[in-house]
Amino acid sequence: MSPLPATIPAIVRTRVRAATRRRSPEEAERRALLLRLLSLLMQYPDAELTDGRALLAKAVAALPKSPAAAELAAFTGWFTHEDPDALQRHYVEMFDLRRKSSLYLTYYLHGDTRRRGMALLALAQRYRAAGWEIDGGELPDHLPVVLEFAALAGPGRGEAPLRQHRRGLELIQHALTDAGSPYRHLLAALCGLLPPPTEGDLAAVAQLAAEGPPAEEVGLDPYGNGEFAPPGTFMPPEPAPPTRQGDPR
Repeated sequence: MSPLPATIPAIVRTRVRAATRRRSPEEAERRALLLRLLSLLMQYPDAELTDGRALLAKAVAALPKSPAAAELAAFTGWFTHEDPDALQRHYVEMFDLRRKSSLYLTYYLHGDTRRRGMALLALAQRYRAAGWEIDGGELPDHLPVVLEFAALAGPGRGEAPLRQHRRGLELIQHALTDAGSPYRHLLAALCGLLPPPTEGDLAAVAQLAAEGPPAEEVGLDPYGNGEFAPPGTFMPPEPAPPTRQGDPR
């Protein structure tokens, strides 16, 4: 889009740009379908998911041509024909045993700290405010959960958590690419749907890859015994003891 003349009032220029970014209902539906397919394909490949691989591949093949659709097709070409046991082993290796490709997004931003607990709470409250309740099977920052919310709630508030964790997603994509995992295609498709990373984002990703996520301050280990829970586990700090009646505090 060519720059608008400076003589046009700023508020008008802002509204015109916003209007050009609005998606038609058909575009919004296609985007929601992409996000929902990504959510399904990023889940653990249990028997139910592997039994539905042919239907998923058919849905991907029917997508309108786009870079994201091409990435999904590359993934389903592998996913559809791989042995189910091998799929499960690969998934565990990539997402449960490697911290640089964990699917728990708040881990990259906050590490194993109390701030992560607050971020998880805020994310769950965002879901409830939109009228969506997740079951207790996964934490609210698990990528398939975040993708499903984005598909349901739309590009604005629905995709806000994905944009907030853009750097973590970039790190996951790099880690999967370095490992040669076909799941890199799914992350490439997702990152291609989001605003491109800035130079600051890329620098932060490089630092995150080298140093890891933040650690809890010395003396404030929320998990006890100097040990940290894995990214998929959140254990809130113990509450303070109740104040007794007559206690001068």
